[in-house]
Order: sequence, then C-alpha cells, then structure tokens
Amino acid sequence: MAEAVVELLERAARREAPLEELRALRLAVQAVPPAALRARLSDEHLAALFTLLSASEREQLSACVAVLERLLQALDPLYVIQNLREELRKGLFHPDDSVKILSISQVGRIVENSDAVREILNSPELLRQIINCIGGEKIAVAKEAIKSLSRIAQTQDGLEALFVSSLLSDLKNVMATNDVVRYRVYELIVEISSVSADSLNYCANSGLISDLIGELTGDDVLVRATCIEMVTSLAHTPHGRQYLAQQGIIDKISNIIIGAESDPFSGFYLPGFIKFFGNLAVVDSPQQICERYPVFMEKVFEMAESHDPTMNGVAVDTLGILGSSVEGKQVLQKAS
Repeated sequence: MAEAVVELLERAARREAPLEELRALRLAVQAVPPAALRARLSDEHLAALFTLLSASEREQLSACVAVLERLLQALDPLYVIQNLREELRKGLFHPDDSVKILSISQVGRIVENSDAVREILNSPELLRQIINCIGGEKIAVAKEAIKSLSRIAQTQDGLEALFVSSLLSDLKNVMATNDVVRYRVYELIVEISSVSADSLNYCANSGLISDLIGELTGDDVLVRATCIEMVTSLAHTPHGRQYLAQQGIIDKISNIIIGAESDPFSGFYLPGFIKFFGNLAVVDSPQQICERYPVFMEKVFEMAESHDPTMNGVAVDTLGILGSSVEGKQVLQKAS
C-alpha cells in the first residue's frame, strides 16, 4: 500500500490537474501506517504537494490539505521545521483558512518536541505571523493560533520569547484590531497564566492582565460581562486566586456587586459576577468566601426570588453548587 501512495504522489506531482490522484491519495494515506509513510516519503513528494496548495480549485485544495496533514503527522517534528520552514511560513499567509490551520497546527506539534522547539523559538517571523492569525476573521484560525501559542508558552524559553521580546508588541498591536480580537488575546493570556505561578508572573509583567482587570472594573457593562468569564477561569487555579486576592481584585468585584443595587444595567454583568463567587466558593472554602463577602450570599438569595429567569437561574445554580458540599450546606443553613 505504501508503494501505491508513492506512485500516486508522483503522478499527482506530474499532472497539471491532479485532482483524481489527490482523491485517491486522500484515502490511501489513511490506510498506511505512519512508519511506512515516513520510510517512503521524499522531499520532492512534499515539495510537490505544497506547490499544489496554490490551486484555486476548492476540492483540490481540500484534498491536498488532507493528504499533507496525514503525511506531516508521520514525520518527525524536527525534520518538519528544519526542512519545511518556508512552506509553513507561506502557509500562514495563504488565503485559504484550512492551509493556515495546517501550518499553525504543525507549529503547535513542533513546539511539543524538545528537540524541535528551539527551531521555532529562533523563528520570530513564524511566531509573529501566528500572533497575527489571532486577528483573523475566522474563529477556527484564531483558536488554532491561540492553541499553538499557548503550547509555546509551556516552557521558560517560550515565555521569554513571547513576553520578553518584540513579540509582546505584536500581541499588543493585534489587540488593537477590534474588541473581539482583544478578547481573544485575553483568552490566550488567561490560558497561559493558568499553567503555573511563573507563567502568571510573565503575563502580569506584560501588563496584559492589568489591562483585562481594568476593563473588568471599567464602566462598560457589556465588557464587564465578557471579562468576568476570563477572570473566573483565572480563579480556577490556586496561584490565580492568590494573585486576584493579592491585587485586591476579588474585593473590587465584591464592591461592584454592592454598587449594582443602583445600576439599572447591572443585569448585564451581575450573573457573571455571582458565578465568579460561586466558583470561588467551590474551589476555595464556602464558609470563608461567604463570610468575607457577605454581599455574595445576600445577592444570591435576592436573585433567587427574582422574576427575571436569568437571575433566578443563576441563583438556583449557585445555591445548588454551594449545597453540593457539607461545608456549603452548613453555610446555607446559617444564612437561611
């Protein structure tokens, strides 16, 4: 079967309209074990396939991407970055999103290989373009870019590359694209921050977490509603909670809930703020959270009696979460 794959590859490379061969290849490569593919592939085969990505015919492009995806997975990541760096770079600029995703996903794979990651970190132009992909129109491309950059940040060298170099400016520049892209970058920052206290320090020193908190505590109620979800994610880790507490952010969120009484637009963000404290109580101590932030429980009981289905639903969910532990049940008994 491996011989058939090689023959189809060579025929596809020779023809001007290789759609038929690519269709057959798409099926054939799935039937051949990666080791067998690896043994028979040549640089010429891969070069020919990458050349075929310039096609404008949609089905040909789709088939070519599928074949390359399978073949590249069979290759050692170090080989891919050393021999196909330029092809990956071009893929990041390709007008078709599936080609962009192919290139970005390969970079994500490469950075998980201890031998190959250094090659990526020494390729700032590749990383810069992946950062720019966060600003793309298609969410699938942006998500793949976020995933790859998050993987890059798993190591000390990766953190240095992203946050102690000109790439930080690129991150900040892409944030200026629009609100949606800005939140994507915040999503990346929270994801990286959640890995370890060290990762969080890099993100905090970049100023991007402060920017996120600034938007959370700002006057735009819709922005608050979006940002509280990310801050809630940050609070899922012990070091994240410690940071939020030390920076006085949990107190600020509590004060916003207190001030919500006189805010006619509080319905936009209040459910998220209550969920934040509900999650905090679950991962921390229900008793400590409820005692330190009494407005949380007061607001939950108030919302439970609300005729607003959203408010009521959040309150019921929060009470259910609190009541799922012995300590939480005791807190509820005292409060009721």
